[in-house]
Amino acid sequence: MASQPQVAGRRAGVSAVVTDPSRAATGNRVVVRTASGPVAGERSGRVAVFRGVPYAAPPVGALRFASPRPPVPWSGVREAVRFADASFQSAVPNRPVPPGSEDSLYANVWTPGPGGSRPVLVYIHGGGWQAGAAGLPVYDGSRLAHRGDLVVVTFNYRLGVLGFGLHEDLADPETGHCANWGLQDQQALLRWVHANAAAFGGDPGNITVCGTSAGGAAAWQLALLPGLRGLIRRIVSISPSHVTPPATALTPRDSRTAYEAVARRLGSTVAGLRTVPAAALAGAWEEIFAPRPEDRIVGSGRWYRGPVVDGRTMPAYDHRLPTPDVPVLSVHTSTEGSFYTGPGSPQPVPAPRDDAELTRVVRDVLDLGRPGAGDDLAAACAAAYRAAARDAGLPADPLSLWTEILGDAFFRHQVVRFAERHARSGATPLYAMEFAHPALPPHFGTPHEATSPFLFGTHRLPQYAPVFGDGPVERLLSDIFVDAVAAFARTSAPHTPNTAGWPAFAPGAPSTLVLGGPNIAEVARTPKLAQLGFWDTVGWEPRL
Repeated sequence: MASQPQVAGRRAGVSAVVTDPSRAATGNRVVVRTASGPVAGERSGRVAVFRGVPYAAPPVGALRFASPRPPVPWSGVREAVRFADASFQSAVPNRPVPPGSEDSLYANVWTPGPGGSRPVLVYIHGGGWQAGAAGLPVYDGSRLAHRGDLVVVTFNYRLGVLGFGLHEDLADPETGHCANWGLQDQQALLRWVHANAAAFGGDPGNITVCGTSAGGAAAWQLALLPGLRGLIRRIVSISPSHVTPPATALTPRDSRTAYEAVARRLGSTVAGLRTVPAAALAGAWEEIFAPRPEDRIVGSGRWYRGPVVDGRTMPAYDHRLPTPDVPVLSVHTSTEGSFYTGPGSPQPVPAPRDDAELTRVVRDVLDLGRPGAGDDLAAACAAAYRAAARDAGLPADPLSLWTEILGDAFFRHQVVRFAERHARSGATPLYAMEFAHPALPPHFGTPHEATSPFLFGTHRLPQYAPVFGDGPVERLLSDIFVDAVAAFARTSAPHTPNTAGWPAFAPGAPSTLVLGGPNIAEVARTPKLAQLGFWDTVGWEPRL
């Protein structure tokens, strides 16, 4: 659900269009013809990159809260050499807000060349459904496209109050949709990729959807939609937090209440929110959720506010739907929670120094998913984790326990239990990976989102190397990760010379690839299963 800092941005929609569509590729310039018109990218090293290609019309003015419309065609050659601005978003603690715009529905494509018919990897960025951008340096697709021989696509989608919610007064008169505009954008992007993959050297019949955090949850959600059946060949779901109220989604009723409260604050109607300034709209929305969860006017959306069940873009919560009928590569990190408990956390809380402080912060975590959780339940949780840590020879200090509890509650428990359910009832293979390469001090563990720099090979960039490292081991891990994902996108099995013995996931058997541990890449039983048992006993959603 988290996002990485820094974005290369410019005002979206201002890429120059030249008037002569017959201009051939010259020098580093590469021209391809999309369904809406020709675009000119540039060759950078061993790949061609096209930045800021519109996949939908700008969702501005009357199209705010509307279903995405097709991009407006053009006749000249559109220059596609700059990233679009990020989708408009509010500030997140410890994360600078990138240049933002409502005119943000643009894609970026990296390809070894416009000839051929390569697998296509569509990557959905994370950010808690409220932040992030496709143009972040961490998501530079050059190495992934070259080493994997893939066409790599990243893109922006609507976020926050403009992207995830529900209210019937915002219904689109053409489509009837009144919810989850960011999910609608993702569907539109996939249809755009299917229509245009061949122009970039991709196979429109071989699309793999990959995402991390909120993007990992979206990959799973999209694979469950009947309208996309046959379009998505397989998914790579990395560190997802599957949305469930009250912690990570609003109920439909609470979403209506929130939009109505925002409208009153702004002296508007809900339908009139299409015309208020975006900053005022986002500010009023954040004010609704600024108080402590128990003091808000709504009971759900207590931590994050992802997609809302509307019967269309999200028919039901993932755990109440069948498991996807496409092959799955499921990835999580060994200590998801250290993203939140380590330096630079987007939601900083002082580290607990003793058992009393540990009980307090664990109670606050439990309260997000189970309102009213008291000290007794928090103490029982801490005790269960302390016992499991000691049995496994793991650290049992308050900070380590809090890190494990937070990461398991919202990520690892779900990921592992969804994998187990798929192994029991799914008709397709699921491969499970735990990424375990530790971050460098003062960071610790293997945090949530530590996977992205290794999947894209951007761990070597100056802004990321001090956190993730850039030595021979890190480069080997990145190569193994890229090769496994590329093999999966090509064959539905992540088998490479380094992962040849990796079987489909089978609960209770050594079938999880631990990447980044002492043996670099090793098939083992899923680590730290004992810790997950607590969540099965307390009515924690999702219950499978």
